[in-house]
Amino acid sequence: MHDFAEKLAELAEHHEDQWKVQTTDGQIFLTMMSPTAAHGLNVMRLRRQIEAQTLDVVALSDTNMSDPVTGLTKIPDLLIMVEEDADDTAKAVNSRDVQMVLEVVSRTNSLTDIRDELHDYPRMGVPLYVVVDPRKDKKSVTVHSDPSEGPDGTRYRKTVPYAFGDSVTAGRWTLATSSLKGYPADW
Repeated sequence: MHDFAEKLAELAEHHEDQWKVQTTDGQIFLTMMSPTAAHGLNVMRLRRQIEAQTLDVVALSDTNMSDPVTGLTKIPDLLIMVEEDADDTAKAVNSRDVQMVLEVVSRTNSLTDIRDELHDYPRMGVPLYVVVDPRKDKKSVTVHSDPSEGPDGTRYRKTVPYAFGDSVTAGRWTLATSSLKGYPADW
């Protein structure tokens, strides 16, 4: 399945419409990419903060990430890793080299970020998963950490919720959320 997903991803790179190819639990998902300005601004503002705080890492947007252990593939909004490790990658970043993943919840596909990726990222060895939810009734940031094996499989064992406006601690980074944009009320 991993090889088939890679072939689909190669097709997506050469297609005029933008779409992502991701896998979870034996399934392949094709997701159309149509980020809004608010989504893009939030990703850019978070990226700038992270890179300003740590010189040895790079924050990559919409980059293929795969796990050699589980065979899962994802394309997070933002992944953080040592720049040197990013130079050594071929088609995809090894998820076990990633220090943190940030996802800004999509206005149309929120279950992917909130449920599916919360299930998959700890199994892929991602130590920190930050979910930014700009929907009008949420406006929150949740930091998931401490991935470890338990009776229900590998899961994040620690979850810390924040509201927009809070100073968020995510591993060695501090994220100011006062500049994050919520989605318009008519969505």
